Amino acid sequence: MSGQAIEYIRDTAGEPSAVVIPIAIWRQIFPDVDISVEQLTEQIEDYCLNKAMDEAAESPLMSREEAIAFLQEDEG
Repeated sequence: MSGQAIEYIRDTAGEPSAVVIPIAIWRQIFPDVDISVEQLTEQIEDYCLNKAMDEAAESPLMSREEAIAFLQEDEG
C-alpha cells in the first residue's frame, strides 16, 4: 500500500467486502478509543470535509466566465 491510499478488498465476485485504512488516517478519524456512534459519524464527516477542502485549495480556480460556461453545460 502506498502513502495514504485507502484500499478495498474484494470477494471472489469482485464486490467490495472490506476496507484497509492506513494507521495515520485511522488515528486522524478515531483519536479516542472509546467513542460513540454519533461521535464516530461526526469525525468521519469532519475528516471527509477537511480532505475535500484541502483538495479544493490545491485545484485551480475558474474565472467567472469559465464557471458560467461550466454551469450552462450541466443545464443543456
